[in-house]
Amino acid sequence: MIDVAFKLLGGIGIFLLAMSLLTDGLKSFAGEALSRALVRFTGTPIKAFASGTLVTLIVQSSMATTVTLIGFVSAGLLAFPQAVGVVMGASLGTTGTGWLVAGLGLTVSLGFYALPFVGLGAFMRLLGRGRWRSLGTAVAGFGMMFVGIGILQEGMQGISDLFDFHALPTSGAGAHALVLLIGIVMTVMMQSSTAAVATTLTGLHAGAVSFEQAAVLVIGASIGTTATGVLAAISGTVPAKRTALAHVVFNLSTGGIALLILPAYLWLIEMLQRYAGLAAGPVSLAAFHSLFTAAGVMLFLPFANRYAGLIERLLPDKGPALTRHLDATLLQVPAVALEATQRALVDIACATFEGVRGVLDGEYGGVEQNQRLRIRQALQQTQNFFARIPATVEGESLLQPRLAQMHAIEHLQRLQTRLRVPRGLPAMLADARLQLAVAEGRQALRLAELGLRGTAPTNWLESLQHGAGVLTQLRHDMRLALLEQTAGGERGSEDALQRTDFIRWLERSAHHAWRTANYLSAATELTEPEPEVETDADASFDALDD
Repeated sequence: MIDVAFKLLGGIGIFLLAMSLLTDGLKSFAGEALSRALVRFTGTPIKAFASGTLVTLIVQSSMATTVTLIGFVSAGLLAFPQAVGVVMGASLGTTGTGWLVAGLGLTVSLGFYALPFVGLGAFMRLLGRGRWRSLGTAVAGFGMMFVGIGILQEGMQGISDLFDFHALPTSGAGAHALVLLIGIVMTVMMQSSTAAVATTLTGLHAGAVSFEQAAVLVIGASIGTTATGVLAAISGTVPAKRTALAHVVFNLSTGGIALLILPAYLWLIEMLQRYAGLAAGPVSLAAFHSLFTAAGVMLFLPFANRYAGLIERLLPDKGPALTRHLDATLLQVPAVALEATQRALVDIACATFEGVRGVLDGEYGGVEQNQRLRIRQALQQTQNFFARIPATVEGESLLQPRLAQMHAIEHLQRLQTRLRVPRGLPAMLADARLQLAVAEGRQALRLAELGLRGTAPTNWLESLQHGAGVLTQLRHDMRLALLEQTAGGERGSEDALQRTDFIRWLERSAHHAWRTANYLSAATELTEPEPEVETDADASFDALDD
């Protein structure tokens, strides 16, 4: 008993460790190429499905794909309807490991011959540099996977001598429910449907379980694999929870249908064995896994958009819109976390531009206090999230977006003070001599918003910079004129100061809008503005006003 238990635990443990090394190594070796491919090739449900299948086949883990997908949806890199197709692809892609285990790991005893891969991978990990270290991790994981299967086989042969699982009922709802529960619990405990399926394949090969029992165990593993996605999304954003729910509903429906029509699937497998030369045992079980998952894909994929709409209605987004992309789980992937802060800052910037423009439109007495508070809190939350993004070995490639976002946060903090109504606003808006400046300010704020939303002309940044420059010149000219009029007794000092303050308010609003848009723009190289020259009085005014 102890010998069997040790071999089972050791075999499962080595297999789990091997899958972790293989997945992490391949993900690191590929860098962000897989992530970019997953994002780029998801324009339609079919493309999203193909991307999910391919990425899962490469990284050998549907859980890794699903958890990564949840992060992408949270950060806004993928729309939820696109994620639905990827979820289905990940479910089908994970069946590929079953074919690998059944076709090589069990039919050919590779445990002994896989040991050199473990040694080679370990040396590459220790002595290699850069991506070669990651490749070494993957090679070692690949070899360890077959070593674990070999040990697991020995344990399964021993357990078949100790326990006669064939004596248990194999048919009927009660028997199926019990075996299904065992499959779910196995997967949740192992945190890997691949490991649960590999264990089942090994048990079938050793004669520890019947084919029907093994089929139900595989269905249980398919359902149990959704647990990791659920756990990853519990504290996540609404889009993350939607993705996890879509995964649960798809796998639960697919597994439930397979269980209901299990006799039909078993008959189909028997026909394939008889007329198509399908090998009996583990290979047939791998085929069963792929068949019922593919059937679920064919059932759901044509209605992917409607399915996504149903999930969205079940989980409506009622949270703060400006910070909906900020999800603490993204902090584990700095590049994705920075993308989330980028999108949050764009939303906050556009809300701020719209609010300041509303002040100039004179439609209401400035932005209401609750709205100002929401924008301020959203910026503070984004700033706190940004500060928690860890530095990584990819720090150099992420340096530019980090710096750009720091500058954007600074200018947004200053711009938000312009959401308060300047003194004497009605008189300022009615003054004919200020109309040009007011029009330039409105245009700058509108152009900045359109530019960040992606609906402005291609040269919008240059136009925005020009508009801010025009306002700077107008402020300078009008300030001198107002001082001369006041000194000559043509204008009262209070009136002149009020207009000077308003022009300054207008010019600084446009300036901060331009700088914010500049740093948040999608341009490859940021447009650095010329250093600003300010008088001591101007600097003091800006410090007090901000």
